[in-house]
Amino acid sequence: MGQKVNPIGFRTGIMTGWQSRWYASKQEFAELLVEDQRIRNFIKNRKDKYGKPMYPMIAKIEIERTRDEVKVILHSARPGVLIGRKGERVEELQNELQNMTGRRINLVVEEINRPELVAQLVAEDIAEQLSKRASFRRTIKRAMEQTMEAGAKGIKVQVAGRLGGAEMARREKQIAGSIPLSTLRAKIDYGFAEAKIAQGHIGVQVWINQGMYSEGDTDGVDAKTGQASKKPKRSYKR
Repeated sequence: MGQKVNPIGFRTGIMTGWQSRWYASKQEFAELLVEDQRIRNFIKNRKDKYGKPMYPMIAKIEIERTRDEVKVILHSARPGVLIGRKGERVEELQNELQNMTGRRINLVVEEINRPELVAQLVAEDIAEQLSKRASFRRTIKRAMEQTMEAGAKGIKVQVAGRLGGAEMARREKQIAGSIPLSTLRAKIDYGFAEAKIAQGHIGVQVWINQGMYSEGDTDGVDAKTGQASKKPKRSYKR
């Protein structure tokens, strides 16, 4: 099963927490869910006049809602670029999000110290190199070496598309270390990015094994408290 599903979604609610944390009535739920996605797309897809991302190296966007405001937590490997001089870029982004949603936005920027261990950032880095016509084998090998040197237990990289400008699309993958995808206790990070080249798009998938969750790290509900007993309390006869 672990081979066929998104590793983050597979562990959400069991070992990891949700990236959107709020409650809403049935009437408002769909609208707020779409709004969350609009906020994420706006931040991730925003480009400057040269066509480069305005807010680069963002691995994860978490959203918490209260009655008064929407708290948006940005996990970035380059917080200085995101904040700008005297925080002007953060204020600009905050005002734009408030105009888009019509709600009060509270932006929080958290720094990522080891971007080599974050799958989304590794995938985006590989995609950026492929967009610049770099050799895909050399790019993948370099990314895997950097991740393993940073202390990862294992990494798997898979690229698919017209690799090297070939006429027929194909898929290639490389693995280093161990990637136990079906083990829920394994801290598997997953990232996906697309490289846009003249021949079409190349999809980049990255799985990184960051070790095992300890008992104190789990954000999900404790499974033992909800575990059903093996013996029925009362036997019924028909």
